Amino acid sequence: MEEGLAALTLSAYRQDLRTLGRWLHGHGKTLLQADADDLLGFFAAHHARTKATTANRRLTVCKRFYRWALREHRIAQDPTLTLLSARQPLRVPDSLTERQVEALLAAPDVHTAQGVRDRTMLELMYACGLRVTELVTLQCHQVSMTELVLRVVGKGSRERIVPFGEIAGLWLERYMAHARPELLAGKASVDLFVTHRGSTPGTAMSRMMFWMLVRQYAVAAGITQQLSPHTLRHAFATHLLDHGADLRSVQLLLGHANVSTTTIYTHVARQRLHDLHARHHPRG
Repeated sequence: MEEGLAALTLSAYRQDLRTLGRWLHGHGKTLLQADADDLLGFFAAHHARTKATTANRRLTVCKRFYRWALREHRIAQDPTLTLLSARQPLRVPDSLTERQVEALLAAPDVHTAQGVRDRTMLELMYACGLRVTELVTLQCHQVSMTELVLRVVGKGSRERIVPFGEIAGLWLERYMAHARPELLAGKASVDLFVTHRGSTPGTAMSRMMFWMLVRQYAVAAGITQQLSPHTLRHAFATHLLDHGADLRSVQLLLGHANVSTTTIYTHVARQRLHDLHARHHPRG
């Protein structure tokens, strides 16, 4: 509550603490008995099979936990004070070309209610740069069809207003007028995107189910590169920068708390410029 962390973040942090607790238990100690050497031993033991990003997240969890324990007088000294973060290589997010995005958006069969729903979800995710969780947890009252905006609840329960374009608006209108009532089969639901699973119509779309659908449509669209759940979000940001959007505007649309998180997309845009030069310049 104090930090305003999302439920998924809390779940990951909880699992990290359990992993550390089990390792310490195997060495005859508890979380509150651990010192700096114990923590270094833990990170060293997991080094070979742990990415730098995962190690740094675990270190963040440890720092938060031991700061809390020190504040609550559970320990006399914070064992994480001398621990340093691992160096992380530059992480360039996977993205898609505009042609690949068009193929992916056209993959669902829009002659069915499920296909209209899926097309609408893909259009909205690309139009707004939404996280998967933000997309599947949307409720009807968060959509304004008159102003063509969404009120999105992002990480840390931070709200932001995100516009969507006319094309996404047309698909939303079609979905809400025809496909959604068919999927609900007479049931009521506040969730915007619903499924019709056997005898339980009106169930909210889950992260995992949507991600499975994206992979199916990527195969149908002939996209062979590895995708992530955020691929369309990455494409949204990259294409905005490709077409001249400023970094601050992209930050606000993505809901990043810090603009440094958004700068990763400038590397993608810069790489595309190099590729274009190499491909089309006579001396490239």
